[in-house]
Amino acid sequence: MSFSIESKLGDLLDNEATKAILEKHMPGISTHPQIGMGKGFALSMVAKFSGGLITEDMLEKVGAELAALG
Repeated sequence: MSFSIESKLGDLLDNEATKAILEKHMPGISTHPQIGMGKGFALSMVAKFSGGLITEDMLEKVGAELAALG
């Protein structure tokens, strides 16, 4: 299965490799108190509602690393 910023946040957090990428660029995302509400949505969508906590720069870096996974 390939992952991208269009993957559901829950799927990204359930995979150890992709979770590590998220934590690298967005420290604490997996333990954020409101993370449960976003797990059913694409990471790109969650970013839009993050109030600036997930920036476009973060998405680009995460997207590149996810693409490198294959």
